[in-house]
Amino acid sequence: MAGKVKLPMGVENFGEMRTGGFYYVDKTGLVKTLLRNPGKVNLFTRPRRFGKTLNMSMLKYFFEAGSDIMPSDNGTIFDGLEISGEKELCEEYMGKFPVISITLKGATGENFEEAKVMLRRIIGKEAMRFRFLMESDKIDDTERSQYEALIGTDKTGTFTMSDDLLKDSLLMLSQFLQKHYGNGTVMLIDEYDVPLDKAYRAGYYDSMVEFIRVMFGNAFKTNDSLKFAVLTGCLRISKESIFTGLNNFNVYTVKDVQYNEYFGFSDREVRKLLEYYGFMDKYDTIKKWYDGYRFGELEVYCPWDVVSYCHALRMEPFMEPQNYWVNTSSNDIIRRFLSKAKTADRNDIEQLITFDTACRAALKQINDRNYAEKLTDDGMTTIRKYGIACYKRRCKVISG
Repeated sequence: MAGKVKLPMGVENFGEMRTGGFYYVDKTGLVKTLLRNPGKVNLFTRPRRFGKTLNMSMLKYFFEAGSDIMPSDNGTIFDGLEISGEKELCEEYMGKFPVISITLKGATGENFEEAKVMLRRIIGKEAMRFRFLMESDKIDDTERSQYEALIGTDKTGTFTMSDDLLKDSLLMLSQFLQKHYGNGTVMLIDEYDVPLDKAYRAGYYDSMVEFIRVMFGNAFKTNDSLKFAVLTGCLRISKESIFTGLNNFNVYTVKDVQYNEYFGFSDREVRKLLEYYGFMDKYDTIKKWYDGYRFGELEVYCPWDVVSYCHALRMEPFMEPQNYWVNTSSNDIIRRFLSKAKTADRNDIEQLITFDTACRAALKQINDRNYAEKLTDDGMTTIRKYGIACYKRRCKVISG
């Protein structure tokens, strides 16, 4: 293994990935697809550990003014990657925009007030990256005072912005940056759903939903300073709850064909990685263990499992595969769903698990235009949420 680059165990910063000697599975085509299919607000929902945070970091490095330059030479950290072949796009967009980039992973608390303290900290720290605004001749004294309020702290270092200012914080910061740079602000919000999930579990969901609805509404709706926004998370929160009134709002879930290749590893990417590290003899094992997802019409591997197993193989060539992904977080939301589900729903889910092999085979029929005609409704147990109908272990894909 001498001379091989490092496996990116837990690396989620694109700059570190590209300058620290790590193996990178090229997902920069995401930039091209975003720019050629413009949407003012774009939401991507994917399972955890599928590269969402790394992709958000990549977008930040691409668009943010000054962040695309390699520290060692005059090149960029995108040299040699797919997007570097798009010369016109790179010339027009690379390193040309102010970027607000936050993760709401830590915006949680045992109660609503604690959660708001953490939210102030997240946005306040991001605002502090732009201290040059204090000296900018592009904003007036009133705006300068408003910016000071965004980054103001007490003697303990706790951010002190009021609730009303917090609701306007993303809007105001985007406006100040647009004035300073003369270009619209790109807004990246990772793990947007975490505060809402925690609020639901802790009993203050309604308060948090209302707060986030106002904050996002101010930031995304009729904000002339916004170039575009990208949000990522594991859960899809209904548009009616926090995205009410947003136009040109695009949601891309695991069911959608668009962008399916940019989250998770494709079979081709896994083969390439295994060939590089000399583990092609483990391909069948890895496919059996970790090729368990389907995004749109693409079969996808869990990146965390693949990288973790390859890391283990570098340490111990005879290591048996393990379920690495399951230990990365809790499945509380599934437990809550099952505890509240009706008996019929639980039975359907149990059958889905029991008929796993047959159902996975059935999914491969998705390209068969006549599959719906093959179904027999009489006596068939349907699991419509998953698009599968099972009857005596003979499964078919259903439409709708």
